[in-house]
Formats: sequence, C-alpha cells, structure tokens
Amino acid sequence: MSTVTSRAPARSSHPGARTQTAHRGASFVLDASILAALLAASSAPTPLYPHYQHAWHLSALTITVIFSAYSLTMLMALLTTGALSDHLGRRPVLVGALLLEAASMVLLASADSAGTLITARVLQGVATGAATSAAGAALLDLQDSARPGRSALTNSIAPVAGMAVGVLASTLLVRFAPAPTVTVYVLLTVLFAAQAIAVTFTAETGRPHAGALHSLRPHLAVPPAARSALLAVGTAVVAIWALGGFYSSLGPALVRLVAPGASQAAGGMVFFVLTAAATLTVWTLRRAAPHDAAIGGSLAVLPSAALSLLGLHGAGLPAVYGGAALAGVAFGAVSQGALRMMLASLDEQDRAATLAAYYVLSYLSMSLPAIAAGAATQHYGLRTTAHAYAVAAALLAVAALAALAVSRRRAAHSAHNNLP
Repeated sequence: MSTVTSRAPARSSHPGARTQTAHRGASFVLDASILAALLAASSAPTPLYPHYQHAWHLSALTITVIFSAYSLTMLMALLTTGALSDHLGRRPVLVGALLLEAASMVLLASADSAGTLITARVLQGVATGAATSAAGAALLDLQDSARPGRSALTNSIAPVAGMAVGVLASTLLVRFAPAPTVTVYVLLTVLFAAQAIAVTFTAETGRPHAGALHSLRPHLAVPPAARSALLAVGTAVVAIWALGGFYSSLGPALVRLVAPGASQAAGGMVFFVLTAAATLTVWTLRRAAPHDAAIGGSLAVLPSAALSLLGLHGAGLPAVYGGAALAGVAFGAVSQGALRMMLASLDEQDRAATLAAYYVLSYLSMSLPAIAAGAATQHYGLRTTAHAYAVAAALLAVAALAALAVSRRRAAHSAHNNLP
C-alpha cells in the first residue's frame, strides 16, 4: 500500500528522542480527537430535530435547511480556508476554529427559534471547515514511518467515529438528561475550549510560508497526483455522502413514517447505526486495497437502497435499520478507500488543500440532495421522496462501479506497459 511521505524522525534510544516521540504521539492523539469532536458536534443535533420540529412547528424543508446551513457553510469555509494552515501553520488555525466552534455550541444551547439554529449552524460550519483540513493535515504531518498508513486511516475513521459518538451521546441525553437541548451543547463547549487550550501547548507541525491572504480566494487545488484518484472515486463519494445526508436530516422522520409509535430515541439511533457501521468498516478494511474497498462500498449501496424501499412496503424498522447499516458499510468502505487513493505520495504542501477538496465534494453531496429531499417532501410527501432518493442512490452507485472499473483497467494497462 502506498503511503504519505513521512517526516517522522528515526527511532532512537536517546532520552531527548524518546521525549520528542512522546510529544508527537500526544499531538497525534489530540489532532485525532479534534477531528472526531468536530464531527460529533455536527451530528449531535440529529436526534433533536423531531423535538425542534414539534416544539416550533417546523416543516421538513426547514429541518433540511437547518441541517444544510452547516454543510454549505462548511463548504464555503473549505473553499476559502482549506489551505490556510499550510501558510499560517496548523496551531493558529486550529485554536481560532475551536474557539469559534465553542461559541456556536453556546448559541445552539440558547436557541429558541429556527433562525437561531440556522445562525449557530452557520458559525459551526465556518469553524469546522477551517479546522477539519488543518487537523487532518496535522495528522499527516505526524505520520510515523514505523506505522505506515496510520495517518490516512485516522483521517478516515475519526470523522465517522465522531459522528457515531455524537449522535449516540445526544440520543442518550435526550432520553435521560434534563434539558436535552442544552446539556449536549454545554458538554461540547467545554470540550472544544479544552482542546483549544491543549493545542497551544503543542509544537507546530506545518511549515508556515507567505501567501495566506491569497490562499483565502475561493479555489479548489487538487494536485495531479490526487486528481486521477478523485475522478475515479468521485461518483462513489457523491453516492455515500448523499445517503449520509438523507439519514442525518430525514432519518428520524423516516423512522416515524415506518413506525409511527416509535420513540424519539429510535429516530436518532438510525443515524447512529449508519455511523457505527461505517466506523467498523473503516477499521476492518484498513489493510484492504483502496480500490477494492471503494468498489465493495459502491456495491453495498444497492442492497441498502433495496432495504430502505422494503421498509416502506411493510418490512418495518428492521429493514430501515438494515438499510442504514449497509449505508454505513458503503460509507466506511468508500471514504477510506477514496482518502487512501487520494493521499498516496502527496507532498507536504498539498495535504491540507487536497483534504479540503475531498470535503468540499463530500459536503456538497451531503447538503444539496438533502435540501432537495426536504423540498420534495413538502410537495410529494416523505414516502415518495424516499423512493426517489433510494433509486437515485442506486443509480449513482452503478455509475461509480463503472468509473472504478475503467480506472482499474487503465491502471492495469499502464502497469503492463511499464513492464521491462
């Protein structure tokens, strides 16, 4: 397996070298926790959407707008600040973004209307967009030559693990904690403030250089080394993130449609099933060939869509949860395969920008279909919308399989031509 070029120091028995290695290990854990916490915060509102919808009489379209305000703002942040940490350094970008994330949690905790929620999610999107590429690039900076592939694996597993923890914790707090719409955000505020303080004590892993203001101009910079991989796996990325957007925004409503008597916790757990399955899949396939993982994930979309349709036609919640689990398998397999394909052999100066480009595609794929689904639900109902969404996801998966097959044939042909 190809891995990202490492700048890790050689192993040494010298006490100073051991101390430096320990500091790098602590920084690695901190950066991974930041990435996981950011995505945990992004999924924390999912179990609360039914509460907001009932308390404030919100439509399905309003719920998807609240959800997508975060995704679209994160998209814009990635387009503008995605490469900022390559110029300013990882630490200042992370500290500023984490403090802004904490402020958005305070606003979410005090929200009393859809407008306040949208404003808070916009702030959260800006903070997460700035921090995600910086934290991911810092993980790549800390790649250890003795543990090849660890950084790319962590970039794949931390976000989905974070989403799983976020939605599970929020679901449990809704069920057992007082003031559930406040408690989860207060806890996250404390966490982000603590992480911001911790980052100030870490060593800078990037190599800051001039051009920070110029880098803020909206642009996508995908180096040639990653471009062909993104073209090959891009359709699969669109398919699995679109599924994630549907389950994250309208999953609880789908559970209530299939089982009207289901609890609010049951609605929140459907997205937990997806993210937990994705986390396990990333870990299970960590040594699989990235191309094979992406193909397997694309294949898993097809039975996932079929089970979702069966759930709407009498199979009930087991089919819905089964579809969510297979969607998680698809998500985990494609996302880790795509990241490993894109990050292989990247130069240091291209890391943050490449991760930003990947997340731009991902969150665009997550937010726009979710908004369209919310609007369609207003006019045609959730049942019809879910049918159309499942069919569209299946068609995307078929297109992804075709693109990956062509990419594999080209790679095999190129390898054959390069034989001595």
